[in-house]
Amino acid sequence: MPAPAAPNSASTLPAGHSAPPAATSPLGRHVREGLSRPFKTLSSMYFYDDEGSRLFQQIMALPEYYPTRTEFGLLSRHQEAIGQALRPSSPDEPFFLLELGAGDGLKTKILLRHLLATGARFTYVPVDISSAALEGLAASLRTELPTLRVEPVVADYAEALRLMASRPGRKAVLFLGSNIGNFLPDDRHRFLQSLARPLTPDDRLLVGFDLQKDPRLIRAAYDDSQGVTARFNLNLLHRLNQELGADFDLGQWQHYTDYDPLSGAVRSFLVSSQAQTVHFTALDWQAEFAAWEMIHTENSYKFTRPGISAAAQASGLAVEEFFTDEQDYFADVILRPAR
Repeated sequence: MPAPAAPNSASTLPAGHSAPPAATSPLGRHVREGLSRPFKTLSSMYFYDDEGSRLFQQIMALPEYYPTRTEFGLLSRHQEAIGQALRPSSPDEPFFLLELGAGDGLKTKILLRHLLATGARFTYVPVDISSAALEGLAASLRTELPTLRVEPVVADYAEALRLMASRPGRKAVLFLGSNIGNFLPDDRHRFLQSLARPLTPDDRLLVGFDLQKDPRLIRAAYDDSQGVTARFNLNLLHRLNQELGADFDLGQWQHYTDYDPLSGAVRSFLVSSQAQTVHFTALDWQAEFAAWEMIHTENSYKFTRPGISAAAQASGLAVEEFFTDEQDYFADVILRPAR
């Protein structure tokens, strides 16, 4: 990585000058803190404005992007066994199917249809911080699965799990996709602990893990030939222009991705192709970038079976069942509390 800008490269407000409202918003605070670091960083959680969400839908349909279609096929192939692992041993016992970050529910509907067809007595509880996303999902479920009991919860994951812990009966918690790979190792450990803590011995987790494989195939999934992933990454700067009055010239920035097979980490960056100053009108602030300096925007870790077992054990969980596709590209893993 090129040498970072000097520590004083980001300006500060003059003494006695009050911060504009955007400076105290979550996005404003995050941008100022992240772009003041010696190695600049922005969180991938801010990728998903309306345009970012639209671009990600395109990414999922790309020939290089295998995770979505692979997990869809995996769930279709193993739906009976996964459904059996999630529901209580007594066929008449009701339970809650709690999904963290349900999105459009495309893959989850495979399990929902199977459980309904086999007479399972359950309530589907999709969780998201976006009420609009949940309203859209609930509307589609009313049309496609009118007999399904749905209780959407607008909350962060930890709050939702605390709320559900007080409800009697079995809880099956879903965290599908490869979202677990976006956490740094220490953050992943804390997140899995936070999932495990409120669970009873009878509860279960189903977590998706993208597995290590041909490194060329992995890298291509995050740097596609059509440039959609590049537009998705660069859209983060466009969002900052729109919401914080920044003046990023997107023509002076490039998308770059690398994959390290030793750590299993895909890392995505935005690269400044020349020395430049970016102003943030809404923050009354500016940041300096050296030529070829990078902003780290995303991690996506890939896993091995021993690594999954070790991460589970360290977090108070144990692997109960391991489901994968024909090529061993992806795994959906049933975890239970180890205590």
